[in-house]
Amino acid sequence: MAYYLGIDGGGSKTACAVGNDHSVLATVTTGPSNIIRVGESRARESLHDAIRQACAAAKIDSRDVQSICVGAAGAGRKEIASIVRKIVAEAIAGEIQVVGDMQIALHAALADGPGVIVVAGTGSIAYARDTQGKTVRAGGWGYAISDEGSAHWIGRAAVAAVLRAADEGINQKQAEQDASTLFNELKNAWKLDSLEQLARAANSNPDFAILLPAVLAAAGQGNVLAERVLKQAAEELAQIAKIVIRWLTDNDSNLHSIPLAIAGGVFRHAASVQEHFCSEISKLDSCLAVRPGIVEPVLGALEMARNSTARSR
Repeated sequence: MAYYLGIDGGGSKTACAVGNDHSVLATVTTGPSNIIRVGESRARESLHDAIRQACAAAKIDSRDVQSICVGAAGAGRKEIASIVRKIVAEAIAGEIQVVGDMQIALHAALADGPGVIVVAGTGSIAYARDTQGKTVRAGGWGYAISDEGSAHWIGRAAVAAVLRAADEGINQKQAEQDASTLFNELKNAWKLDSLEQLARAANSNPDFAILLPAVLAAAGQGNVLAERVLKQAAEELAQIAKIVIRWLTDNDSNLHSIPLAIAGGVFRHAASVQEHFCSEISKLDSCLAVRPGIVEPVLGALEMARNSTARSR
């Protein structure tokens, strides 16, 4: 029997699914494997763990895997794709395909059909394909300058909001009172004691994405600053979605209805972001058909691995 592996290598976690021609046999999650964010050594550890654990859970030998598809951030750059392929080849002997993480998300949502996927995880991107197979993207240019509305963006914006509240306060005590709920959640997440420590940590190239649960917790308690940050995140995601939607409506006269799907932990865990995003998108004068639910990109990677083998037969 033929077996296949699909991997979604993200900045916070790596998802791996193993299946045969018809079924998903097992799925596992390991640590981050985005080489740009965590480096080659950490990515290797996570990818090897994912392959080993997935094969063990499915009770198969990794040598029996015929094809594997890895969706990785930055895979459009040859050097990144080459490193990922080399790492995976160390753990498995089958055919290896390395594509962008947005490609496996779009495939999971729409197979080979036209439409839009908006991904908001550790990073973010909007990606679209027309009826001729042409694709376009918006956002996703990296956490330092882009990734609008992502978990990284939300964490950074939340810290900035707390520090701005401190600037606007009469004194630091009053400022901490004004933003107390969000400030307390952030400092607990990073194990800090003061605004000064928060500012120092924020300027040392930290992992802002791990602050997402803290922001959600504060918003759940009615914190105005946290709620505002989440609303802004939704607006940013809607903005990059609108860019690719406009491209589709302007360039594809054969497309009368535009399917739109969403993926990623921000949409999954932040209901208010999903709600505000859909509200913003609904204002567009276009024939959008928003798909319900959150897409699992790893299943798109698994299906692409199956298809790769089928084409080679």
